[in-house]
Amino acid sequence: MLHIARKFDVADRDARNRALGRAGEELILVHERSALRTAGRNDLARKVRWVSEEDGDGAGYDIASFTPDGRSRLIEVKTTNGWERTPFHVTRNELAVAEERRSEWCLLRIWGFSREPKAFELYPPLDAHVSLTATSFQASFN
Repeated sequence: MLHIARKFDVADRDARNRALGRAGEELILVHERSALRTAGRNDLARKVRWVSEEDGDGAGYDIASFTPDGRSRLIEVKTTNGWERTPFHVTRNELAVAEERRSEWCLLRIWGFSREPKAFELYPPLDAHVSLTATSFQASFN
């Protein structure tokens, strides 16, 4: 395997990815509230929370919403400018929450964000829909 060294600004890439992710989450937050209002559930629309913004990014989902019948809906948003099959990252914590709260959790995949955003949802178990590949390892001392 040939490894090519190249110079690129990791901090700049991370900042762009964070901004893109935040924009995708905001789009879904607005959509969820609007969908609940359209369904006549203003009471639930007011309770939709942007968890990753309000509480931090460790809950295993980004938005806490509801179905029109009042069931909890935990949404992890994954946004890219690429096509629908562009790879995206999922954390170990997100996978754990997906397993623990299968009936509530979904991954909402936004693609083509900078052109014409489109989206679809994936439900646990995620490995039934995508291949999960380890791309990073934690090194601990023995």
